[in-house]
Parts: sequence; structure tokens; C-alpha cells
Amino acid sequence: MKNDIPNHIAIIMDGNGRWATRQGLKRQEGHYAGYKRLKKTALYILDKGVKYLSVFAFSTENFKRSKEEVDYLMNLFIKAFKSDKNFFIKNDIKVVFSGRKEPLSDDVYNVMKEIEKSTENCKKGVFNVCLNYGGQAEIVDSTKKIVKLVQDGKLNIDDLNEENYYHYLYNDLPEVDLLIRTSGEVRISNFMLYSISYAEIYFTSTCFPDFDELEFDKALEDYQNRNITKGSVK
Repeated sequence: MKNDIPNHIAIIMDGNGRWATRQGLKRQEGHYAGYKRLKKTALYILDKGVKYLSVFAFSTENFKRSKEEVDYLMNLFIKAFKSDKNFFIKNDIKVVFSGRKEPLSDDVYNVMKEIEKSTENCKKGVFNVCLNYGGQAEIVDSTKKIVKLVQDGKLNIDDLNEENYYHYLYNDLPEVDLLIRTSGEVRISNFMLYSISYAEIYFTSTCFPDFDELEFDKALEDYQNRNITKGSVK
């Protein structure tokens, strides 16, 4: 097996509700199990030498779910970000968020800003939480940002290219090397569309609450055994 470690891994954390239903539990219990799994697996992945980890925590479309489920998830985000701040600081992990502010509540948004500020000097790795995120929305918002910079005379439109477009996304992160989706679905679901242009993709039927260190190692080994020819610009 090759020793290549991806620089940037992205995970579509799917199957929390399905996992709970199969065990006769409420969907909310599946989300809580997914949160506990994420904390352990994220640390394991970054300990492997991965420098950037992006996870799909909540999409713009997820607001269409029941009010009960959305409210539960928002409260879970608040509690998790507050309680885990010291965990990330202790493990030297920088936390950033990608997504739109609206319609997030001030309670959610403020705790997001707090953990970003508290971990901004951490060096071990970057944990990018995509919350109220959509890939198409990111491209639209980035384009609006670019237009304003051009109008303000801060950017020459002829200087814009495929490589530096990354600077105008929600966060200036390198391209994704490996995209993982759990739970058996085999679609991208509007996730990091610009950044995954040349990503290797790994699908597993394992629901995210069961995506432990062993399951990640399977994905990593699969990636390392592929004959990868990098074709991207970044």
C-alpha cells in the first residue's frame, strides 16, 4: 500500500436518520450518534496527517425538514460548539465554517464565530464545517464577491483564473483530494462543487454513526491503491 496521505478530505456524512430508524430510535438520536462519531473520526483523520478536513454538517436544503428536526440540530450545534471549543484548542485544530449566515439564528452564528476566533492560531490541521452550505450557493456568492471587488477597483477581472478562484470561496482551502460519502448513496448532493473537480470519490454503505477508524482506513487504503494522476490547477 502506498503511503500517500490526502491533503484535503471531504465527507458527506449521510445516514444518521437511517441508522436510527434501523435501530428503532428517533432520528434525533441518530444525529447525536453522528456528532459523537464525528468528533472521534475527525481527530483520527487529522492525526493521520491530513491537513484539511471538510464535512457536510447541514445543507441549505435541510431547512426544508420538519421544524422539530431542524430545531434539534440547531440546538445540537450550539451545545457541541460550546462544549468542544477546548477539545479543538487542546488538539491544535483550527475550526472554520463554510456557508451562508441567513437564516441561521444569532445564537448559532455567534457560537460559530466564537470557536473560529478561539482556534484561529491552531496549526495541526483545519476542520472545515459546512453548515447552511450549498455548492451552487457558494459559487454564486463567490461570483458576487468578485463582481463587487471588480466594481470597487480591487480586482482586475483579467487576473481571475481557475486557480485563484479558490481565494473567493467561503474559505480559501486547497482542492479536495478525496471525497467520501457514507450510507450507500452515490451522488454528490451539491457539495463543494468547485473544490472536488479532480477529487477521487469513495462511496460506502456504512451509515455515518458507524464510520469509525477502521472504516476510514478502508477508504484511505482504497485511495492509496488507485493510480491517481493529478490534473488540477491547485
